[in-house]
Amino acid sequence: MLKRWLGFWLGIFFLLSGISLAEKITLLGAGATFPYPLYAKWFHVYHQKTGIKVNYQSIGSGGGIRQILARTVDFGASDAPMNEEELAKAPGKILHLPMAIGAVVIAYNVPGVPSGMKLTPEVLADIFLGKIKKWNDPRITKLNPGVKFPNMKILVVYRSDGSGTTFNFTYYLAKISPEWRKRVGYGKAVRWPTGVGGKGNEGVTGYVKQLPGAIGYLELAYAEQNHLPVAAIRNRAGKFVLPTLESISAAAKTQIPPDTRVLIVDTDATDGYPISAMTWILVYQEQAYGGRSYERAKALVDLLWWCIHEAQQYNESLLYARIPENIVKINEDLIRSITYKGIPLLK
Repeated sequence: MLKRWLGFWLGIFFLLSGISLAEKITLLGAGATFPYPLYAKWFHVYHQKTGIKVNYQSIGSGGGIRQILARTVDFGASDAPMNEEELAKAPGKILHLPMAIGAVVIAYNVPGVPSGMKLTPEVLADIFLGKIKKWNDPRITKLNPGVKFPNMKILVVYRSDGSGTTFNFTYYLAKISPEWRKRVGYGKAVRWPTGVGGKGNEGVTGYVKQLPGAIGYLELAYAEQNHLPVAAIRNRAGKFVLPTLESISAAAKTQIPPDTRVLIVDTDATDGYPISAMTWILVYQEQAYGGRSYERAKALVDLLWWCIHEAQQYNESLLYARIPENIVKINEDLIRSITYKGIPLLK
């Protein structure tokens, strides 16, 4: 009888200990600065709801990919899909889960010039190539009749760290400018022809805000939060389009492959903003590695499921578009494929 009662209370103890341990789990993530304002909101709300903490370090997409490859985090984050060479280095299969749609905006600090300056893809490329050097260059003023541009040098600001924002922006420039494609190319880091570098979206935002004559590329939320004017870019349909939730969402309405590794820049959508971008969370499909507990793996899967469903309600207030329903369905299938010792974690 005594043994029976002792067994009962020990069972209760271990059950409660398990709950306590689950509540104390802190999941680790690192990577893209592009979605950081959104992730900060998401993970704060999730902690309030569940007791699970998520420590996310905004270190750039390149850093996020390095850390998921090294298995030093539970998830990486990137605005550029991993390439075949990077995936080949992984000790296990990595899944790409799109979390939101954002925009790489062209922000500037030009005295007397309001938000909405019109730029064609060709002029934009030549500014970042260093070929257009002054703000009152005829190629710029012709696009913006009635706007008085100062006789001021253009200062290009770019990302100094490995960045998915850089990947999307340079991929766009390489698509629309043969000279850019030949001279610079595209990637998470490139050799910039001109300008100064800032670390993270935060660093580029700071330089553009502080330096008259500056122009840089950054995520829409950073521009809005810092009251920076942004350019209207001519899209493939010939329309000058500002980055808005509507124009970003329009750009995302395209065919998405099952692994979701696709870029949506240079959209052919009539009202689409041409430098729109998805942002991904990167996780291992098999979670039983490096001594990871089942509880930790299950906490990660539960977080991911919440991110693609309930969390999406917070996107628009922070100027990110929700992932469309077709991507939600793909994400659901990917999350259901995540296993622990070969057994699906989501039941």
